[in-house]
Amino acid sequence: MPKVVSRSAVSSSTDARPTPSSTAALRVYYCICGEFILVIDKSLASLPRRQTDNATVIRCHDSGDAKARIFKLNAVAKDPILVERQGGHEKQYRFHCPRCALPVAYQPTPPPAKSGPFLYVLKGALSQIQGQVPPDAFDDEKLLSENNIA
Repeated sequence: MPKVVSRSAVSSSTDARPTPSSTAALRVYYCICGEFILVIDKSLASLPRRQTDNATVIRCHDSGDAKARIFKLNAVAKDPILVERQGGHEKQYRFHCPRCALPVAYQPTPPPAKSGPFLYVLKGALSQIQGQVPPDAFDDEKLLSENNIA
């Protein structure tokens, strides 16, 4: 029987420069129930907020000087709802948690996600720590109770 000799070479890239994808930090967000919902390339706290409902605005498409965010949404699309706004109504196509059905995001265009220019993440719906309620989840409840007491 012939001898079997194996050789292996170890490759190291310590001299190579880091690529943009290797230095990008992805942020993971979870529903209140602990289900994974969103992976995005930037912290939600650093993204702009919508004035009407304080939802976080995620840009889905490049436009002019503004670049689209890179993200993956793990949510179930539901039937659209009509929300009353100052000066009219707004049609929202909502996305819900696949485990507990809590609404987590919406967009003004029909599904799938990223089909419109923006996706809006509802205030207090997501947390960076799995199984922990986000600190702003019940802010609106506090405002309601303070107005009723006064």
